[in-house]
Amino acid sequence: MNYRSFTIRNRKDWDEYISRSYAHEGFHTWYYHSLNNEGEPLLFVYEEDTVFIALPVIKRKIEGSGYFDMTCVYGYSGPLSNKSLESLSALIIKQFKIAFTDFMKEESAICIFSRLHPFLNQHHLLENIGGIKDNGTTLYVDLSMSEEDQRKGYDKRLGRQIRSLRKMGFTIKEADTIQEIEDFAEMYYKNMDRLNASSNYYFDVQHFINLLNEEYMKNKLILIYDGLNLTCGALILLSDNIVRNHLSATSPDYLNISPSKLLTDEISMIGRRLGKKIFHLGGGVGGKEDSLFNFKKLFSNLQVKDRIWCYVNDESAYNDLVLRSGVDANPEVKFFPLYRHPNRKIQATTSEPETTTIDNLN
Repeated sequence: MNYRSFTIRNRKDWDEYISRSYAHEGFHTWYYHSLNNEGEPLLFVYEEDTVFIALPVIKRKIEGSGYFDMTCVYGYSGPLSNKSLESLSALIIKQFKIAFTDFMKEESAICIFSRLHPFLNQHHLLENIGGIKDNGTTLYVDLSMSEEDQRKGYDKRLGRQIRSLRKMGFTIKEADTIQEIEDFAEMYYKNMDRLNASSNYYFDVQHFINLLNEEYMKNKLILIYDGLNLTCGALILLSDNIVRNHLSATSPDYLNISPSKLLTDEISMIGRRLGKKIFHLGGGVGGKEDSLFNFKKLFSNLQVKDRIWCYVNDESAYNDLVLRSGVDANPEVKFFPLYRHPNRKIQATTSEPETTTIDNLN
């Protein structure tokens, strides 16, 4: 048995492993990780004979200490392999754990947080490495069923509303200018203001432009116009088999007629035309069955578990940092790592989002 583990920091080698994986998304690529400004993108690779496991992470400095921690990008990343993760042997998983904990020590990283991909069975690999926590459920539309059967699964009132919206003469188009991206971003910010959203969700205009970079990504910005007026839009992410509404917004002037219902239906049709198998709707904020969850449930009641991974590699250092932070180590507090809690005594000096609050996941 021959095995090795190593860390990749360059795009060429990183994307070579991602492209060889059994299944992956744009979330896993070097380019998507390079858009994150919280720390250094790393790809940890464990390789044994013809099998590899790759884990993309963001390495962050912990202020006021000599330590680092690892986190994930915004979205669904987690580990990949050139084999289906549920088919990996117990021995390979055991060896991966040993190599991974050594990697964490070498990088002076005391813990890791990652949101897991709901369709890749990553929990099979990670359930014995730290804690896999349920984060509610996430909804999806099965695009392999007929269009007729898909719409039969809609809430009855929703179906009537979509048919009515389609008769209103709206123009649905893909954005093809910088001005359209900027207009969408302005509308998006107004939505975030209205929802009192966390600063984590206020991406700058360049971030939207970067997500639409055709050299590295396959994404689209879909817009709906009422004449010259932008009513709503969504930046959709495309992978080999999945389409998802990544970031969306509705003009305050059109909230009363909810054109986002037409937009969501249209995204499913785009997915069908592109041969995708799943339209991932997502869940509620923090895994809760809130108004956002209930809106998505109008389109489908198909659900899978949403999971997150929290692992502490150095308990002593972690507990010391929590103690120094002054945060109450109450098990009811859903925040990881706890020493980065907004109420800690030592505040970060940068304005970069920490993206580790479990309650903000959606």
